[in-house]
Amino acid sequence: MTKFFLALHVLAAIVAVGPVTVAASMFPPALRRAQSAPDDQDSRTTLRTLHRICRVYAAVGLAVPVFGFATASSLGVLGDAWLIASIVLTAGAAAVLALLLLPAQEQALAAPGSTGTRAAARLSMLTGIFNLLWATVTVLMIIRPGSTTGA
Repeated sequence: MTKFFLALHVLAAIVAVGPVTVAASMFPPALRRAQSAPDDQDSRTTLRTLHRICRVYAAVGLAVPVFGFATASSLGVLGDAWLIASIVLTAGAAAVLALLLLPAQEQALAAPGSTGTRAAARLSMLTGIFNLLWATVTVLMIIRPGSTTGA
């Protein structure tokens, strides 16, 4: 059962987190383009599409920690420091996405021409933090410091 949960956990991470990181990273440059041509409907459509991808895949991404906890429980590693660090970092990434990044995207969508370059810069920074948190979790999942499972 452990291998099944691990496979679901990894697949959920790839399918859910990957699109969010890419779409969130594409949003600030698309916002800058929309700011330079506020009447361009294609730019607004691109922004709405990227934001929707972020929202939908953020919801799908809830499966990642669910399958992660199932995997960790079946491996008996719920108390390991690397896993606790990963859980904290994952919660931080989720908080950045839900409380900062998605609302900032929504605000930029409301009036992309009037948000100014600070909005795009702030979104770039938030996206970088979000992506760095996920990259760190990925590394922790691969190297598992202190793990006795052979990795």
